[in-house]
Amino acid sequence: MAVNSKKIALYVLVVFVLYVIITDPAKAADYVQIGFEGISDAAKALGDFASWVANGGES
Repeated sequence: MAVNSKKIALYVLVVFVLYVIITDPAKAADYVQIGFEGISDAAKALGDFASWVANGGES
């Protein structure tokens, strides 16, 4: 029976995340903050683009 490679990758990722959280919670918090900042910046860029399109592509 073949093991699904996606399941293995997910388990490895979960173990890695738990390891980072347990061994260095401050660094894990920094990673989460960086991730949320990236998501926030992407959402702002999409909003700016949508506003630009709604205004007819004018600067």
